[in-house]
Amino acid sequence: MKKITKAVIPAAGLGTRMLPISRTVPKEILPIVDRPSMEYLVREAVASGITDILIITGRNKEAIENYFDYSIEYKDVLAHKNKQAELDDMEEVCKLANIYFLRQKEAKGLGHAVLCAEKFIGDEPFAVLYGDDVMVADKPVTKQLCEVYEKYDKAVVGVCEVPCEDLKKYCSMKAEKIEDRTYMTTDMVEKPQTREEMFSNLSILGRVVLTPDIFDILKRTAPGRGGELQLTDAMKQLARTVGVISYEYEGKRYDMGSKLGFLQANVEEALKHPELKDSFRAYLKDIAAKL
Repeated sequence: MKKITKAVIPAAGLGTRMLPISRTVPKEILPIVDRPSMEYLVREAVASGITDILIITGRNKEAIENYFDYSIEYKDVLAHKNKQAELDDMEEVCKLANIYFLRQKEAKGLGHAVLCAEKFIGDEPFAVLYGDDVMVADKPVTKQLCEVYEKYDKAVVGVCEVPCEDLKKYCSMKAEKIEDRTYMTTDMVEKPQTREEMFSNLSILGRVVLTPDIFDILKRTAPGRGGELQLTDAMKQLARTVGVISYEYEGKRYDMGSKLGFLQANVEEALKHPELKDSFRAYLKDIAAKL
């Protein structure tokens, strides 16, 4: 069994839920305190044993690529001001992994974005970290899924329990429990609109580990909801033929594609930040008492 060393991060979406700011600033570069959400994804991948990362971008997303590149201007300024710690931190970001970029020329869906990575992946298993989802966990969520893959030698999808009324925004899994937090999945449906369409309240949220046979399935998959190539539709075929493992991962998910998720991530991470946590906590208590 090949070890998972490659990851794909689809980040080509327009970010319409974050308008108007996403019209000029990629939502993946919006900060959680002082670091863009994309850095959180890259660091999670690296902490999971990933060495090569392909970020799928779209038009007007150059800021993501620039962030992971060296900045001569800042290097000169920081060196002149003797701010070695800040310089080291900035340069460490550029060395986290082998990071590559590929533009998805048309917005044809998550499945199409993953298909764009076929030549990068080759015949290896790989992780997909959804660009909107930042995970905070003691053990990186991607690492949790990689370990499940190594145990079962099957594609793995990270799932959470979702209220039935919210399943229409995600997907629903037909899954049978095989051990703690682990399910054998034999079918799934993308964005079920009625209770009759729903298999369970387990839904894929943010992370999957796929085998390279997904590419041939994607090529044979017809456009689904919204006229887009849905990754869920391809994974459904994988589940129906050889089975897919669903793993109920441990960790906190922030939906950075939504205003509420963006604010939650900033508040909760600021309360952990070594420079800010005490003063920010005092501020929150003060402002809450006044409102």
